[in-house]
Amino acid sequence: MVSSPHEAMHRIFQEYPGLFSRVSEVLGVDIPPPTSATALPTDLTEARPVERRVDTLLRIETEHDGPFVLAIEAQGKKDPRKTASWPYYVSYLHNRYGLPVLLLVVCQDRATADWAARPISIGVRQWQTLTLHPLVAGPHNMPVITDVAEARKDLALATLAAITHADNPDVGAILKTLSAALRDTPEAIADPIVELTAQGLGNRPAAQHWRNLVAVDLSFYKSFMSEEIRDEGRAQGRAQGRAEDILLVLEQRRIAVPDKVRERITDCGDPETLRRWLMRAVTATSAEEIFTEE
Repeated sequence: MVSSPHEAMHRIFQEYPGLFSRVSEVLGVDIPPPTSATALPTDLTEARPVERRVDTLLRIETEHDGPFVLAIEAQGKKDPRKTASWPYYVSYLHNRYGLPVLLLVVCQDRATADWAARPISIGVRQWQTLTLHPLVAGPHNMPVITDVAEARKDLALATLAAITHADNPDVGAILKTLSAALRDTPEAIADPIVELTAQGLGNRPAAQHWRNLVAVDLSFYKSFMSEEIRDEGRAQGRAQGRAEDILLVLEQRRIAVPDKVRERITDCGDPETLRRWLMRAVTATSAEEIFTEE
C-alpha cells in the first residue's frame, strides 16, 4: 500500500471527478456540476528536454457552460519553483486544449495553503502581463464533518475533508464519523475511500487511528485493502503488547529501564525481534543486555 498523502489529495478527484463542483462550492466559486469527466494525460513536457507533469488533469463537461480543463496539484509544503511551474501549466493547457483552465491546489496545513493562494504575477512593476489565481482547498476552508448523515450525503467530500484535516486535534472524531458513514455502504464504494484515507493520513498518528477503525468498525469488509489495513493493525497490536510484556518483566525483576531503552522497546514494530528481547528479559542483569547480539 502506498502511504502518500500527496497521491491521495489529487487522486481522489480521479476517482470522484464530480467532487470538484462540491469543493468549488465550499470555496465560494460557482462551478456547474459536471455531466461527465475525462482523465487527460498529465505529462506537460514539450519537445525540448524539459519535463513537467501536473498531478491530476481532468476535462470536465458541464450541461450549460461547456467544458473546461481542471489541473489539480497536491502540495505538502511551500515550493518556490511552483511560481514558475503553475503559470506554465495553465498557459500550456489553454494553448493545447483551447479551453478554460482552472488550477486547484490541495494542502494539509494552513501555512502552505496561504502560500499557495497568493496570486502569481508575471510582468514588470508597471504592468502585470499575466496573473494566476489558484483555487486552494485546505484545513482553513474544508468542512469539519462530524455528522454521520452529512458524511453519508457526500462520501467523496467527507474523505477529502478528513485528509485535509489530518493534523486537526479533532481528527479522531472526523475519522470515526467517516468510518460510521461507511458501515452501510457497498464494499465497491467503501474500499477506495478506505484506501484513499489511509494514503492521505500518511505516517501521522491519525493513520493508526484509521487502521484501528477499519479493523473494528469495518470488520465485515473483506477487500484486499481492508484486509491489509486490518493485518497491519493486528501486527502493530501484537508488537505493542509484546513491548509491554518486556517492560513488565524488567519491572518485576526490579531492573531499571533507562528512557533510551524504553523508547527503543516501544518503538520496535517487529514482533520477532521483540520476542527475542522478551526471552532475554527473563535472565538479563541489565535492561541494555536484552539488546545483546542485535
